[in-house]
Amino acid sequence: MRPQPPRLHPFAQADLLAGDEWWRGCPDCHLPIQGGGAGLAAHRSTVHTSAGDPRRQITSHLDF
Repeated sequence: MRPQPPRLHPFAQADLLAGDEWWRGCPDCHLPIQGGGAGLAAHRSTVHTSAGDPRRQITSHLDF
């Protein structure tokens, strides 16, 4: 069995570093991020890249 590479994102609150919070907000887009500092780093490396934010803005028009 080959050794597995280390996970960049913790899967459980017990996997966090001491003093790290499980929930955190992204200072750039204000989304709640799960996984503490490692989760925030993973979010930034996938969403906030030099190519820009890959998410599409959704606008819903509601008639009342």
